[in-house]
Amino acid sequence: MKNWIPFSDQESDQIWDKIHRDFKFKPSISKFPSFKVPHPFITYDISGFFGESADLDAYDDLEEKALDAFKESTLADEYILAFDWQHECYWVNPRLEFERDEFGEWTIPIFPNGDYYFFIQKDFKWGYLGHPWGKSITIFGKKLMEAFDKQKPRMFRKILRQG
Repeated sequence: MKNWIPFSDQESDQIWDKIHRDFKFKPSISKFPSFKVPHPFITYDISGFFGESADLDAYDDLEEKALDAFKESTLADEYILAFDWQHECYWVNPRLEFERDEFGEWTIPIFPNGDYYFFIQKDFKWGYLGHPWGKSITIFGKKLMEAFDKQKPRMFRKILRQG
């Protein structure tokens, strides 16, 4: 089976409309947070992992543990939504190969180092929202929060807010 299946134009429009409506998504480089997620949620400060002095192994750790959390939170043949704001978005199955680009990153990276990167369950029961300017990652939904709590990525040490 193929992974990283692009959204159709219709899917993209419908799903982005839902994100803007349900999450009150208002992209901003200065007003944070730029979205409102359902409870329960937790937002982690990842500001210490930007820049040249960042612990590079922490990026691999986040990828590995996020993938494990996504697998734990999905069925074997389930695809989730993978978003890159203002770029192509995809359906992706956490159990299939995650192809990498020329920089060694996933097609949509897990670390928000330049854009909003979101991974959301197809029925919006849980999600992972990366904010590049807020330098944060928000996890919502009990199932995904519990999976990440077991995995404990090194980047998830400093909590900004929770609800």
